[in-house]
Amino acid sequence: MHPRRIVSTAPIDKIAIDILQEVAPVEIAPSPDESTMLTLLEGTVGLVARGTEGSITQRIIQGCEMLRVIGRPGVGYDTVDVAFATQQLIPVVYAPIGGFAVAEGALAILMAIVKKIQLADSILKSGQWRRRYEMSSGDLTGHTLGIIGVGRIGARLAKLVQNFEMTVLGYDPFLKKENLREVCLELVQLEELLRRADFISVHVPLNDHTRGMINQERVSQMKSGAIFINTSRGGVVESLDVLADALESGHLGAVGLDVFPTEPPDVSHRLFRHPRFVGAPHLVGVSDLAMERMYRSMATDMVAVLQGRRPQYCVNPEVCKKLAES
Repeated sequence: MHPRRIVSTAPIDKIAIDILQEVAPVEIAPSPDESTMLTLLEGTVGLVARGTEGSITQRIIQGCEMLRVIGRPGVGYDTVDVAFATQQLIPVVYAPIGGFAVAEGALAILMAIVKKIQLADSILKSGQWRRRYEMSSGDLTGHTLGIIGVGRIGARLAKLVQNFEMTVLGYDPFLKKENLREVCLELVQLEELLRRADFISVHVPLNDHTRGMINQERVSQMKSGAIFINTSRGGVVESLDVLADALESGHLGAVGLDVFPTEPPDVSHRLFRHPRFVGAPHLVGVSDLAMERMYRSMATDMVAVLQGRRPQYCVNPEVCKKLAES
């Protein structure tokens, strides 16, 4: 029998390895693809779903006879077959505590676009000082920000912009009005938000309800010249063509993406050559503090499950309840 081990689909931070090694050695898969992962399952009691390139599929869970816990160092868990893990009584722990970094990242992308930071930097470094007399930047002040999804991250973004003289709109069918005391925004329907907002920032999980929600029809409903930002999940946007078409027609003023429908994306796509596109490689939430907190939380919760204790953050808490009762 192979000794117990914990396998991660991609490299993880030392702090997580140190905590996990209290219960079992940690191995990093050479590749996150399913065929590779299937060769690493003997003796595996814990799986870490790191990154978006690979998934913890039903085949992987089925092939992992000793599996007792799956961990995600972040808030999203669409790369894990949670339904099948739940069926197999496997807790899926995650770490919904790094959202502040994503909110800061969304604001940073928006400000970089509005203040034309990339263009200004290139003009300065190419010695074109006098071009400063031919251009100006935009403002957040006096404009309207629309936040689609007012959970931890969307609410944090709303708080971050409180010092700007902005109107903040929010759309979230699950947000109760009594909770608005904690979030300074006006709750509206999605159609109204798209029509009124100068800047739109998306902060929703990827599921059957949100997949492809930003499509050609919804982009056409956006205010002419609006700036669209997505730092949630790439699959929320139907395709890169939808955004490229809107930029090329002038309907969208700019697009900022940290996430893409397929990762890594095909950078030969015309969107990446558009001068009013700003992108990042799924990186804005990967701050030092956020990652330290998320890795520590995930690893601590995985160890808790492996030691027969209840984790703090569990995607399928009903499994933890059943295990505690058995």
